[in-house]
Amino acid sequence: MIKNRFLCKTNEQGITTIFAVVVMLLLFTASCNGDNKEVVVVAFDPETTYTLRTTDYTTQFSDSGITRYRAIAKEFLKFDKAKEPFSYFPEGIYVEKFDTLFNIEASLKADTAYNYEKKGLWKLIGNVRVENLEGKKFETSLLFWDQKEEKVYSDKYIRIQEDDKIITGIGFESNQNMTQYKIFNSQGVFPVSESVTTDSTQNIVPVDSMPIAANPAMETVPQKQPAQKEKVVPRKLVPAEMDKTK
Repeated sequence: MIKNRFLCKTNEQGITTIFAVVVMLLLFTASCNGDNKEVVVVAFDPETTYTLRTTDYTTQFSDSGITRYRAIAKEFLKFDKAKEPFSYFPEGIYVEKFDTLFNIEASLKADTAYNYEKKGLWKLIGNVRVENLEGKKFETSLLFWDQKEEKVYSDKYIRIQEDDKIITGIGFESNQNMTQYKIFNSQGVFPVSESVTTDSTQNIVPVDSMPIAANPAMETVPQKQPAQKEKVVPRKLVPAEMDKTK
């Protein structure tokens, strides 16, 4: 009988403890759901804060559903939350354009690049170099590539090297294959001079034919030449008695 009373008392204490714990949890939950909740907001500028960063970046992208380009970059940053989402290549980019048989028909290289995906626009900055299928080379400091309009243009100095001439000017526009182009302010057309290779040995001047620079410290003091003895030829004396003048 005493044992049963002890068990009942123990059970009552255990139940009371459980209820106490539940009440404390409810009170804690209520306090968390109250009006005194502190919200930490992390603010960032979507125009200057990237959402993705990749190094040793290589990708292929399509034009009209066909894979036509491959891009290679040391670093790739993506700004998805910007007002105008864009990709940024701070350490330069190299782009190849393929034909339908995946032969490289053009290449492009720049120190810095921006790609605005929605606009289909590339902005290339610094030492921009383009080579088309015909082997013509284009060099400028700023170049825009509009994929939707299928054209390439710039308002900066442009240098175009063809097989036999070099064309320079300010501002130009071209199709995206860089095969049909025009320069707005042409500065001149110059013939391409063939590089003349000469044997380096032909430019060596013999030592004895090289002029010696006047150096007071190296000048030789002329030495006094020893006096030469004049050779005396003995004259034949005429005896007095044979002198007819007397």
